[in-house]
Amino acid sequence: MKFFKILCVLAIALCLTASVYAETQSVKVSGDLTMRGIWRGSYTYQGAPTEPLARTGLDSADKSWAMTAAEIEVDADLTDNVQTVIRLVNQRDWNVWDKNIDGTGSGVGNGSTTLIPNGLGGFTPNADEFDVEVDLAYVVLKDFIYSPLTLTIGRQDLWFGKGLIVGANQQNPGAGVATRAGSLAAIGNLSAPEYTSINSFDSVKAVLDYDPWTITGIFAKIFEGAIQEKDDIDLWGLNVGYKFDAYKAEAEAYWFYKNDHLVEPFRAIKDNSNDVHTVGLRGSLDPLDVLTLAAEGAYQGGQYVGSRLQLNNRSRSAWAIDASAEWRYWTDKLSWKPKLGAEYVYYSGNKAEDNPDAAAGDYTGWDPMYRGKFDSAIREFVGRWYASSRYPARANYTISTADASFTNQHQVIFLGSIQPIESLTLKANYNLFWNQEKYLETNNKTKGFIGQEVDLQANWDYTEDVSFGVLAGWFFPGEVYFDNRNDIATDLVGTVKVSF
Repeated sequence: MKFFKILCVLAIALCLTASVYAETQSVKVSGDLTMRGIWRGSYTYQGAPTEPLARTGLDSADKSWAMTAAEIEVDADLTDNVQTVIRLVNQRDWNVWDKNIDGTGSGVGNGSTTLIPNGLGGFTPNADEFDVEVDLAYVVLKDFIYSPLTLTIGRQDLWFGKGLIVGANQQNPGAGVATRAGSLAAIGNLSAPEYTSINSFDSVKAVLDYDPWTITGIFAKIFEGAIQEKDDIDLWGLNVGYKFDAYKAEAEAYWFYKNDHLVEPFRAIKDNSNDVHTVGLRGSLDPLDVLTLAAEGAYQGGQYVGSRLQLNNRSRSAWAIDASAEWRYWTDKLSWKPKLGAEYVYYSGNKAEDNPDAAAGDYTGWDPMYRGKFDSAIREFVGRWYASSRYPARANYTISTADASFTNQHQVIFLGSIQPIESLTLKANYNLFWNQEKYLETNNKTKGFIGQEVDLQANWDYTEDVSFGVLAGWFFPGEVYFDNRNDIATDLVGTVKVSF
């Protein structure tokens, strides 16, 4: 039945494509196919589960599996000023069968499905494995009303600056709606959801291009609950950018507002607005031809509502900083084209609260908004997709784990790359992490050095259309993971990508 659905969708897409092509003679069909083989160990630092925590629980075994993301995109220029884009995606782990926890269902034998009698276990296939998702579906209207204005309406990618605040709306197909605790509670088609191909927003974007000024306004519908109820999440934003004539310099000022009413009003909290106002400045320049400097700072205000059990209304007051430098002195002097860089990232943290529902005063933890920038393969997805055995998921709280990587953290990154041959690029980065506030109010061991991570990558362009990649990452837990919960987490990923 799933294959029949896919054939129907493709047939309709081809028919529509053929029709548009006949009328406009300007349709482009493109796509890519990405296959990954993944091996993971000790992802909870104590015989870790290797898939999202909600799927496997605390599994002591290491794990290996494969996944595929298949994308097809149709771009059509209808007139000089009207363009449309549609992209369909299927992404899945290879042939995953879920264990039948309640003891009913089917087993597999000799390629056929056989009934397990007496309800003694068995497995069922992932019913969403071959679903086709709509990743992009938007129209671009250039010179709308008057020439400087471009309007984009529909499901589209949004990325501002380096993606620190708005860059990705990561989604795992088949997961349904995540709970208030975040995506840790959402089970989907991908056991490594950080590799999702779907990062788009249902949004309206307006761009005024007054070169060298650019003014961009957005509205995005993140979550729509019951139509008649006030339980949505919306994103509003305004970004003003300027490009200077000298030093390749640029600057941006922005305001993004996440209007979050997902928490149900209960007890003393009558207003369930878990709102976040984020204002900030970003800039970069090349003071020398071989040096790029960049910096970004942002402040968050608004109101914090962590769960429906919260007793007190709390105001927000949080900060984030990102400063980086890239040095290219030897890039044109040596055949290997080496580059070196360093970066510092800071997210303010809230003081340790063993029971945030009963706490009062300003909430000073950073909200990740829709960050698309990630500099490490393992650590920066803790609290977003994974949890450690020392600090498991907390179902009722906005912060999904006490050691979440998107708040209460100092991060220092050293990175470099070389090209031994034209088609081969080798990259490495070394990450160091500390927290600002201890994780638990009752335990002083939870403050200090979080850990360090080493990531190595090799990318080989086999042809213009085919590339191979290898990623090896190791996270070494620090002193905040005590009681022997400090196994080294390992991530090995091999990738083959074909673009057409």
